[in-house]
Amino acid sequence: MFHMLTCFDLKPGMQLAAFENALRAYIEHMQEQNLVLEADPVGLRQRDTILDTDELHSQAYFFVTRFNDRAQSDAAVRHIESGERRAVRLHGAMYAQADNMVFLCWDDSTSP
Repeated sequence: MFHMLTCFDLKPGMQLAAFENALRAYIEHMQEQNLVLEADPVGLRQRDTILDTDELHSQAYFFVTRFNDRAQSDAAVRHIESGERRAVRLHGAMYAQADNMVFLCWDDSTSP
């Protein structure tokens, strides 16, 4: 399975509930296109625990998106880049509310 961790802050004046609604609509569209498996609910970072050691990034929110594999992930990117109207609108509605985004990807199906 291929995963993408998205870490972000909300732009000033944006509300988490609105972002979550936009994320849900975008993920549902991508699921309809068979371009994503699922996305976890948005989490609030807990920086005040000893378990959080990342001093380089300050983002307050995060979520994980899951894909079958790298091929599905790459197809999802191509779908957005193709200019398909609904995907661009839904992705843009979510992206416009977020700031300071950082993405990390990993594949847990590969062996060392």
